[in-house]
This record gives sequence, structure tokens and C-alpha cells, in this order.
Amino acid sequence: MSENCSHNCESCNETCSERTKESLLARPHELSHIKKVIGVVSGKGGVGKSLVTSLLAVLAHREGFETAILDADITGPSIPKAFGLHKKAEAGEFGLYPVKTKTGISVMSLNLLTENETDPVVWRGPLIAGTAKQFWTDVIWGNVDFMFIDMPPGTGDVPLTVFQSIPVDGLIIVTSPQELVGMIVEKAINMAQMMHIPVFAVVENMSYITCPDCGKEIHVFGESHIDKIAEKHGVKNIARLPIAPTLAAACDDGRIESFDGSWLDGVLKKLVSENK
Repeated sequence: MSENCSHNCESCNETCSERTKESLLARPHELSHIKKVIGVVSGKGGVGKSLVTSLLAVLAHREGFETAILDADITGPSIPKAFGLHKKAEAGEFGLYPVKTKTGISVMSLNLLTENETDPVVWRGPLIAGTAKQFWTDVIWGNVDFMFIDMPPGTGDVPLTVFQSIPVDGLIIVTSPQELVGMIVEKAINMAQMMHIPVFAVVENMSYITCPDCGKEIHVFGESHIDKIAEKHGVKNIARLPIAPTLAAACDDGRIESFDGSWLDGVLKKLVSENK
């Protein structure tokens, strides 16, 4: 892909691999200009994918980048909860507007459209996948340096639709220390390779807990397998997130923008270097 890619093949004379997807890629809203799209994925649920998405968005915004989150986890949206968002998204003459967080991160999630936050989404796969795609095409995102897409777990309809219709520049894959999860996350890595999307980093959540008395790292779920997985698939950038009660409380209370920690600084540095 060209460094100055506008994701609009019709107005571009460059020859690149993205042209093979020309018939499938969907244009963002005409009032949106999105430079980089980063998907955050996992092989299974419950490993902290939404947490990693939120933390990376906050870190990027702190560095002065215009940042957005597209919550593609339609049946299990948790991004609004982490940011304490309760205001509903509003539609204007030209489209739907995302909701801004306290610090100015743009967010679109199904929970910002339903009447009640606890309303279940009892939809079949094609409708769920289509909604994720509409968040790309129908939302007026404005100027965005980094858009993070919080993907649903697994390798089903929604990830496939997103990968085929949205020009994802790279993936962050989230896992946890258990060997079973390590095996499942390889499925996500293999899917990324099948779709020709680079994996920028692997993040291991719940990697350890720090003893409050001696400061020793305790591996509650056993020894980490992240190094082996990353090496096997040629992923050079890894990060580990601890089990941190303060971080969990910040998510539950909608205060994720106030978190303090450097665990993902290296991942953000990788993303910024790819953005140059």
C-alpha cells in the first residue's frame, strides 16, 4: 500500500496489492478521512481485547493523535462502559456522528444506539456483520489519525466482513497465558496471514500479578507462551499486561482514560513508526 493511500482506488493511479480487493473495499463516509486502521482481535472471548483497544486509543490520544474506536463487537459491546459513555449517538443531515469521550476520542458502538444499554442483540450473522460495516461507511468520523477496531472474538462473519470491506492496515492480537488460548490465538494469526494483513504485535493479558509485599511477579495462569507464539509467526513486538485491580476498577467505573501504566508503550511506538 502506498504511504499516501486514501483508501479510494478509483481516484488512485498507484499499483499495489490493495487493488486486488478493489471490488470488496467499502468507502468511508465522504466527510471522513482516516489515515490508519488497526484491528484488535483475539481467538476467543474474555482475554481482554476491549481493554487493549481502549488502552491503545488512550495512549495514542495522549500523544496528540486524533483517535477513534469502531466497536465491531456488535453483540457484546463494552467500549462505552470503559469510557463511561451514556449519551446516545446523534444523526445529522449527512450521517451519524460518533460520541466523544471526556478527552475527545471518537467512539461508535451499538450500545450508543440502543434504547437501553442492557438490551440484547438477537440478530443473525449477516445483519451483525452489516452493522459493523455501516459503522465504517455511514458514520461521520472526520479527520482520524488512528482508528482502532474492537473486533468480536473468533474468525467468523464479522472479522471476515471487516477484513474484506475495511482497509485494515494491521492487527494487534490479544491472548492470555493458558496453553489452550495460545493454540486458539494462532488461528487468529493464521487468518490474518490468509487475508494478507500484517500482525503488528501480540499482547498477553493477565500475564502476571505483582505481589504487593515483595514485588515479585506471580504467574497465576502458568508460564507465558507469548514468546514462542510470536517467534513462530515472525511477530517481533510483544507486550504483557498484568492482572491489575486498579485497571479493572477504572474500566468498571468508566475511567479508563485516567489509567497509569507503560505496558503498551512499545506497541504504540510500533504503530507510530508504521504510520510514518
